[in-house]
Amino acid sequence: MSDALARPADAGASAPPRPNAVVAVLALAGIVVSLMQTLIIPIVPELPRLLNASASNTAWAVTATLLAAAVATPVVGRLGDMFGKRRMLLVSIALLVSGSVVAALSDSLVPMIIGRTLQGLAAAVVPLGISIMRDALPADRLAGSTALMSASLGVGGAVGLPAAAFIADRWDWHILFWVSAALGVVALALVLLIVPESKVRTGGRFDGFGALGLSAGLIALLLAVSKGGDWGWTSGTTLGLGAAAVLILLGWGWWELRSPQPLVDLRTTAKPQVLFTNLASIALGFSMFAMSLVLPQLLQLPEQTGYGLGRSMLTVGLVLAPQGLVMMVMSAVSARVTKAKGPRVTLMIGALIVAAGYGLNIVLMSEVWHLVLVSCVIGAGVGFTYGALPALIMGAVDPSQTGAANSLNTLMRSLGTSFASALAGVILAQMTTDFGGHALPSENGFKVVMAIGAGAALLAFAVATLIPRHRPATAAPATDGPAEPSEVTAATA
Repeated sequence: MSDALARPADAGASAPPRPNAVVAVLALAGIVVSLMQTLIIPIVPELPRLLNASASNTAWAVTATLLAAAVATPVVGRLGDMFGKRRMLLVSIALLVSGSVVAALSDSLVPMIIGRTLQGLAAAVVPLGISIMRDALPADRLAGSTALMSASLGVGGAVGLPAAAFIADRWDWHILFWVSAALGVVALALVLLIVPESKVRTGGRFDGFGALGLSAGLIALLLAVSKGGDWGWTSGTTLGLGAAAVLILLGWGWWELRSPQPLVDLRTTAKPQVLFTNLASIALGFSMFAMSLVLPQLLQLPEQTGYGLGRSMLTVGLVLAPQGLVMMVMSAVSARVTKAKGPRVTLMIGALIVAAGYGLNIVLMSEVWHLVLVSCVIGAGVGFTYGALPALIMGAVDPSQTGAANSLNTLMRSLGTSFASALAGVILAQMTTDFGGHALPSENGFKVVMAIGAGAALLAFAVATLIPRHRPATAAPATDGPAEPSEVTAATA
């Protein structure tokens, strides 16, 4: 464990950064990371043949990324607060490039899993980027910029799926990872050239024991959740991992509360604004996964089922692509609502839009344009919520804790997504219809999953109502330098 010296901001030490360029580069980095998460989707069914391994083993190419991202996000966020957010952003992008190269050179399972694990370690790029914005941008630019940075996750995913499907259909699958590596190199160079290093540091000593405990607890929990369907939900392995996760995380919490310099400040996390924002994030992460699970299956199932549309993976990507553009547009609207009414109201509006999108999907699911409309409505809601969440977090924590707090919030969304994946898998495995001797998810099964997605969004709305009210901020004065902590709180609370 190493010491990091706290470095207060040096007034006038350097020329203020160009806000537009900083925002563009950080958003690009976020898009590159989200591309990494979706580029493997078109080739997942082919991985057993491509890697000469069983389907259960090749599933680790996806699971390894999930586990690595869960472990890296809170740890890298804390390291960013201590040693510099830009420095850890560069490390994260370098890991992405390294993992992409390893995967691009792989023809067997082990190097593919290693590459995907390295890629997953880059998951902290978006919360780090948001934290850099808080330290580097004028207060009047913060709401819109953080909303755009948050939306980059959805934009990258929406654009990446059709692009990955197009490449996989026409060229060697290794090109997917070479493209990811090339984009990572571009993002790395631009961050080096344009993004300033934040001088807001916590200093102190890294909580290695806390990092180990949190990592062990998260791995046990996510393994139980993500592999429980394969192992059996009542199997000894699944139940043992679940029990171990509970015990480890309880012990980790006890340690963190007694540590003078914890990895995660649980007392700050217990503040009502932070606590209820994180709980709403779990519900939203749960809700958002339903769309990415249901719509692709509806589009690809055979038309003979009576509800499938018999389309290709490329069509799936093209149907979902407009959602990314909608998210980007709505992130700007989200920022305006946040400035006028506060992020709490923005979050509530977004949750209601997401719920309405799922309600629409229950009655409109028989035509391609129905699913385009549904994905755009849900994307609009996501654009609102993704912009509001970091604003709520940053309005409640000290600038020196921004990286860790934003990373924890990102982790909460990921946990919600993992829980949704497990529950939806159980529902669709139980509610099936026979098609040529094969069990396929039934139409009612999809409707149940969509109803649960709507319910999770409404739960997020209900939790958001518990977030303490704050008076909407007046227009923040334009400044040439980075926002002061008091300005940030006023602009985001």
